[in-house]
Amino acid sequence: MELREQVAISDLTTMRLGGAARFVAEVHTSEDVAEAYRFACEQNLPLAVLGGGSNVVGRDEGFNGVVALNKLSGLQIVDETDDTIVIEAASGELLDGLAAFAARRGYTGLEATSAIPGTVGGAVMQNAGAYGQELSDVLTAVKAYDTQSGEFVVFKRDELELSYRHSIFNSSAKARYFITAATVALRRGEIEGELYGSLQAYLDAQGISDRRPMTIRAAVSAIRANKLPDPAEIASSGSFFKNITVREDQIEEYRERFPGIPIFLIGACWEIASGWLIEQAGLKGALLHGMRVSDKAALILINESALSYADLACARKEITQAVQEKFGLTLEQEPEEL
Repeated sequence: MELREQVAISDLTTMRLGGAARFVAEVHTSEDVAEAYRFACEQNLPLAVLGGGSNVVGRDEGFNGVVALNKLSGLQIVDETDDTIVIEAASGELLDGLAAFAARRGYTGLEATSAIPGTVGGAVMQNAGAYGQELSDVLTAVKAYDTQSGEFVVFKRDELELSYRHSIFNSSAKARYFITAATVALRRGEIEGELYGSLQAYLDAQGISDRRPMTIRAAVSAIRANKLPDPAEIASSGSFFKNITVREDQIEEYRERFPGIPIFLIGACWEIASGWLIEQAGLKGALLHGMRVSDKAALILINESALSYADLACARKEITQAVQEKFGLTLEQEPEEL
């Protein structure tokens, strides 16, 4: 385990905000994970887990504790037949790397999550998804370190309470577990059913008719590259607001009140596209307290000149108030805070 003191959270997160973490422990093995928690306990300090930092925002006061920086690595084929594959991915691996690993072998289930920044561990915690696919569609098991018992445990999928951007790891069991690995089961073939609107539109515009995993991966990667800032070059947390979930019996009412409102089914949830709400509220491209609402995708906030979390909080408040006043709907922030 590598240990550093007084490390700026702004250097560890893609929004590039936040004060200093008292300690940062880089963990490369399961043994490192347990050691990091023992160290935090000995110091009587809290511990927070951080992966790629693409879905975490640092606060101005910093973190008076231990940040465990997840560097666990490895992709392993657990089982493979002519039609299916089971892959175990270490939680520090990039989700995009796992998606590429599967798509290159001709397996469908994760190709639409291509180019999502962040690690497998973060994707499990948030039940990450895009363009009609979610991790919950293919996730079968999760390995984790239980900080209360000091033991490594295994969760089956049905124990994880998975729903839109939700799992036990960011709700009922938040901060209790360090996710160390995830197992996914995929099938050989092509993505089925009606495609997400913008994905289908891109394929149509390019004259592409096949749905092979590598074709969909390339299309999704191109769409994201056009709409989303590269966090290595531009300070952003990607999608800053969650889509708004609604009951099926509410859909007709919303469509009557707000013609053109995009409502779509993801998994078992009906969702309203929050980016559309922000755009209709007149904020697409707006600069608020140093935070730019992207002129390509209004769901994205870009840190152009904000110097503090306080600046971000002011921008967030103005955006949520504008949407609330126009639609009566409440936006919810997607990134976690540290």
